[in-house]
Amino acid sequence: MSALTSLRALLPAGLAAWLLVPSCKPSQASSEAAASAASSASATPVALVMPDAAPAEPAEAGTQAANDPPKARTDGCRDGMVRVEGDYCPGVMQDCIEHHPEYKARRGEKTVSERCMKYKQPSTCVSKERKRLSFCIDRYEWPNQVGELPRVLTSWLEAKALCEKAGKRLCTEDEFNFACEGPEMLPYATGYDREPEKCNIDKPYVQPDQSRQMATYDKCPDNEFCKSEMKRLDQRHAIGSRHSCVSWAGVVDINGNVNEWVELPGEKHPNRSGLKGGWWGPVRSRCRPTVTFHKEFDYGYEAGFRCCTDASDSKQSDAG
Repeated sequence: MSALTSLRALLPAGLAAWLLVPSCKPSQASSEAAASAASSASATPVALVMPDAAPAEPAEAGTQAANDPPKARTDGCRDGMVRVEGDYCPGVMQDCIEHHPEYKARRGEKTVSERCMKYKQPSTCVSKERKRLSFCIDRYEWPNQVGELPRVLTSWLEAKALCEKAGKRLCTEDEFNFACEGPEMLPYATGYDREPEKCNIDKPYVQPDQSRQMATYDKCPDNEFCKSEMKRLDQRHAIGSRHSCVSWAGVVDINGNVNEWVELPGEKHPNRSGLKGGWWGPVRSRCRPTVTFHKEFDYGYEAGFRCCTDASDSKQSDAG
């Protein structure tokens, strides 16, 4: 199956409920989310250990230790960030030659996501020109601390505020793409094949209880419904618990584990928000697709983020 991979591909509309718990009252939620973001930004970020959350997966013998991150460039970047630099192709052609059995059997159903098991090599750049990118990105998902669980139940507005509080910013759509796929325009961070044994993807889907709205991250531990629901749904693994899901640039878990908010340049409030990378469930979890229909004040049990910054120089050297 041949497909032009656009910058803003959408999931089937029926998967919206899988991804986020949208606010019941959008107009009210917008102000509440902004207030929550401001409150979080004014305080020290909470260490991400959701009470009763899924335990970290133990590291297998022979794998990299949690304190031994993949090699990456770090010149011009702050601690905990890696350097991404190269020529980025905005428009890419990627041909899927083998889909997941579920998709082949149930294609068209609202709750079935398009999962490709194998892509034709190589991908093709269809843009007239590539553009030079040079930036820094968090090696891990927020809070970017080995041993913690990635933060979820966080809106785009709150993610933006937390990044800015840390002296960073949300990554743009193009930055996320390039940090994930690299100059070769790989469909997955790990290559042309879908590899659930390397990334935290394709875990069994658990239907969320949508009779009530889950609380935001900071309020969830004190909310019995949210706490129990998160325990039932949660299949995150701890940051740094395995380093098999790593991109060409040394970015870990950029596919799977938790969805990540990015900024959509040129859009206006409340449409500046995009979700990328996929999460632990049976969804696309690739580099290019961007979910754009969730608003800036939406949040969900699988929605997290990581931050970016501009590189402080343009040196091109390798760091271990």
